[in-house]
Amino acid sequence: MDMPRKKQLLEEYKNRKPEMGIISLKCAATKETFLNISQDTKADLNSNRFKLTSNGHPNKKLQELWNQYGETNFEISVIRVLKYEDPQADHTEELQKLLTQCLESNKGARRIWK
Repeated sequence: MDMPRKKQLLEEYKNRKPEMGIISLKCAATKETFLNISQDTKADLNSNRFKLTSNGHPNKKLQELWNQYGETNFEISVIRVLKYEDPQADHTEELQKLLTQCLESNKGARRIWK
């Protein structure tokens, strides 16, 4: 690959605007819900699914439920989307506020990562 093409692809990657928000993994059998912030919802949902499927998720309770009830008994989704303009800016604080709102509105929910 030539240098101009590499630079173009790198610039496109830097300026992409991934969906940010709050992801949710909910066990339908027990109604237990796990939430977390995400700066790239699509990538984070895939990452969590892969870790659970390969029995390597760091959240042991979530992994136990996955092993016991299986993927078909889980609702995996994005429950809130953050609207933002600048893809280069740090949106962690805004995402944390969204997560706090979601945790408060769903009293039984827990964070995926502690």
